[in-house]
Amino acid sequence: MAFLLKSLPAAAAATRPLAATTMRRAAMPAIMRSMSTSANSACEPDEPVFLQCVELYYDRAAKLSGVNPGTLAHLRAVDSMLRVTFPIELEDGKYEVIEGYRAQHSRHRLPVKGGIRYSEEVDLQEVEALASLMTYKCAVVDVPFGGAKGGIKIDPKKYTVDQLERITRRYTMELCQKKFMGPGIDVPAPDVGTGGREMSWIMDTYRQFNADDVNAAGCVTGKPLSLGGVRGRTEATGLGVYYGIREFLSYPEVQKKTGLSGKIEGTSVIVQGFGNVGYYAAKFFEANGAKVIGVGERDCAIYDPNGLNVEDLYKHHRSSGSFRGYSASAKILEDPIKILEEECDILIPAALERQIGLRNVDKIKAKVIGEGANGPVTPAAHESLEKRGVVVVPDLLLNAGGVTVSYFEWLKNLSHVRFGRMNKRWDETSRTKLLEVVQETAGRQLTETERKAVVHGAEEADLIYSGLEDTMIQACEETRNTANIKNTDYRTAAFVNAIQKIATVYEGSGMIFMN
Repeated sequence: MAFLLKSLPAAAAATRPLAATTMRRAAMPAIMRSMSTSANSACEPDEPVFLQCVELYYDRAAKLSGVNPGTLAHLRAVDSMLRVTFPIELEDGKYEVIEGYRAQHSRHRLPVKGGIRYSEEVDLQEVEALASLMTYKCAVVDVPFGGAKGGIKIDPKKYTVDQLERITRRYTMELCQKKFMGPGIDVPAPDVGTGGREMSWIMDTYRQFNADDVNAAGCVTGKPLSLGGVRGRTEATGLGVYYGIREFLSYPEVQKKTGLSGKIEGTSVIVQGFGNVGYYAAKFFEANGAKVIGVGERDCAIYDPNGLNVEDLYKHHRSSGSFRGYSASAKILEDPIKILEEECDILIPAALERQIGLRNVDKIKAKVIGEGANGPVTPAAHESLEKRGVVVVPDLLLNAGGVTVSYFEWLKNLSHVRFGRMNKRWDETSRTKLLEVVQETAGRQLTETERKAVVHGAEEADLIYSGLEDTMIQACEETRNTANIKNTDYRTAAFVNAIQKIATVYEGSGMIFMN
């Protein structure tokens, strides 16, 4: 436990006592609920903050849900919030107090599920909004989790690996002590600023506090394969974005509205954000015939109407830290948010919340907007886009690929066996026997390459991709049907589906709220 002692020296503990509070929404400081405009936001100063955006979307759908008002009021509120502070020793011997948060929005199903982000923008209202979205997101794709979210208010680039490890482990210790973590309680995952490395530290710390928990690997998802992760988790959210857009483009009403052919092939795509979600979304679109013509990041954006090579651009950005110098023919946009305003068929905001607001919504030229990030469009901007005939595929549906595959990883950890291990060889043997009969009847022998393709048994990655694709197809179709029945937009329809599913759980468990 040396890392715990190092992160909380006796001298620091004496001068800065640890603060940890579990709070209800009503007890949150008023300043956390004030209207604000982020420096990287496209919102007017009087537009709602992220949490209020989610609540406005929820209220609009609640009116169409037909659910008991008491249940609706209960579902709208966050169940509990945890705020912790602790000191960390820096290289110069000074101490810095770190703030961490965890919100559990709804425990109608356990465990609750949601990522942990490291960002200087993290605060109570942000994690509360993200936790709310996670509840609805899980319900939309029929993943049996409640919603949660967490974050630490830091810029991870400003800290050494050793400091990040101590911060992560100390934060995890707080979650364990307050019963805000466990395979059957609350299961974190990666988010902005975190990845498999941080999830490994979290799992190891949890195990030290729960040495007898045989299911400890299920306390967190997004882990490396060697530590119980699952194949396909890294690209899951971006792949889910691709699957979702592909499905919506196949709907005749969307084709009529947008004038698109219904195929990914030949469409032009712009992606804002080149992290995990944006990169893989762009990669899958490109692999299936789309032309990625623009990519935005924090410092600048790059645009080329002739198309960009996603993999080459990614390698250049990883090595240089910028899009500058990638191509002489491509245009560099110094204001990265301007990439949203370039003309394209499909626009994927996959960066941060509140990127499309009243300040720039009239300049958006895309025919379809697929929300790869959480909350990238404000309510007023959403209404404006809908009036103009722009198809908006909402975040709680489109970026649910991550939590879907996290669910698969959690199942793998609890079952203690990788997917495909029990049946792969059996499937191949059965197919081989069937193929032999078919070849004998047809009088034609397949080549070795053809034979391997036919008899190949499903491995873990095949099953994960298949499960994710089926989940997205079903969720998209449900959203489409509700939108048509209720004569509403896809975001409201997705919220309606989520609310009704969660209300069914409440009522089935006896938690019925009377008028």
